[in-house]
Amino acid sequence: MVIFGATGDLMKRKLLPALYNLAKEDFLPHKFAVIGVGRQEMSSEEFRKMMLDELREFVEDADDKVIKWFEERTYYTGGDFDDDKKLFSDLKDMIGDVTTKLQIPQNYFFYLATPPTLFATVAQKVVKNGLGKEENGNWRRFIFEKPFGRDLESAKKLNAALLRVLKEQQIYRIDHYLGKETVQNILVFRFSNSIFEPIWNRNFIDSVQITVAEQLGVEQRAGYYDNAGALRDMIPNHILQLVTLTAMEPPISFQADAVRDEQAKILHAITPFDPEDVLHKAVRGQYGAGEIDGKAVPGYREEAGVAPRSSTETYAALRLCIDNWRWADVPFYIRTGKRMATRNSTIVIEFKKAPFVLFRETEVERLRTNRIVINVQPDEGITLHFGAKVPGPIVNIGPVDMDFNYKDYFKNQGSTGYERLLYDCMIGDATLFQRADQVEAGWSIVDPVLDVWKALPPREFPNYASGSWGPPEADEMLDRDGRAWKNIVA
Repeated sequence: MVIFGATGDLMKRKLLPALYNLAKEDFLPHKFAVIGVGRQEMSSEEFRKMMLDELREFVEDADDKVIKWFEERTYYTGGDFDDDKKLFSDLKDMIGDVTTKLQIPQNYFFYLATPPTLFATVAQKVVKNGLGKEENGNWRRFIFEKPFGRDLESAKKLNAALLRVLKEQQIYRIDHYLGKETVQNILVFRFSNSIFEPIWNRNFIDSVQITVAEQLGVEQRAGYYDNAGALRDMIPNHILQLVTLTAMEPPISFQADAVRDEQAKILHAITPFDPEDVLHKAVRGQYGAGEIDGKAVPGYREEAGVAPRSSTETYAALRLCIDNWRWADVPFYIRTGKRMATRNSTIVIEFKKAPFVLFRETEVERLRTNRIVINVQPDEGITLHFGAKVPGPIVNIGPVDMDFNYKDYFKNQGSTGYERLLYDCMIGDATLFQRADQVEAGWSIVDPVLDVWKALPPREFPNYASGSWGPPEADEMLDRDGRAWKNIVA
């Protein structure tokens, strides 16, 4: 595994712990090595020491045997990524030496934990130096971190640039959300349980809500975030992936393209926004000062590295319509925001109300709707919400929750969300990675919103307080439909 950007934050917080967890559970081949590549000049010994220190920082109760195993299989080379010759020549020599020394088959995968502007450049240089060629049954695969483009045009250009030097089956566009157990369990939940699939349609479901809420602010990402915003950062990748898994038809198999074909159909079935739609079916917000867990926090414009009059949104909500037989007239409400009341990611399936006629002569004033809540993070699990009779001499109905929590039923394994994705790349399973057509379809959905928001700068920012559930306009968007957000506190 060759990691470009090996001295960065993603490496120490996610990739290293994920590799450690895979090694501990014996999911890495015994003939395996990691080569870090970065701009910083250092020896392999210095990199090893840094890596092992970071492993002990980010992995609880690290096993010394696993640490030692990594120590024997980790190398580093540094230099200028724009250098056509030295860095990539040194990398080629090091890969040759390491594969010979450890008797590793010549199967390589390259992880680009770099700024997106370097994706095509690095891939082209790897291929140019003879490291990307597949021959004699050996493979070469390339993992690209998000964001994959910043709009439809740039995504198309990046896809075209990569496809000039690589085949589509060599390209793995990663979204770590899809590595979470509950996200993967959506397909199992829907298609292996006959009690759910028959009612998973417009005849029984009233609406769907998908929320990805964060309590954190912009943190150390102001340089990137102030040029991206919530819409670009979360919706074309994370949230639309959750939409497709929730809404897709049953695939003919779990083969990668069979699943991704059905996901792509959902993206193409989402009704495009026209400029008028954006004014009524899209809401943006920016957090101001407020309180999180009893502590005062600054507004977005007071964060380090953010422009004092920044118009970048830290909250985005959309009302989507999927124009197909299964989902016609069922709205999908999606939202994401920073500095919100809680940290959680949920999918709420809201069912239609039962007829009230049977309860007219009872104490029951109204019937609540049934609801399935899929908790993606932080506590992965599924909740079924329904009504039951309250004990007593009169008929009254109280809400009941039936909870399934992963950690209660299965071994609680440490996970970053990257373990499954790295493993799938190694075995050549691209099911949880986006194809070029999916990436472009996702951007085509949000592009009209980006265009209108660019043409009409916000006048009221900041428009929600830190620690709240977002701007009032988002509540009004659902209120116009006679609905309300399900604000679930983790």
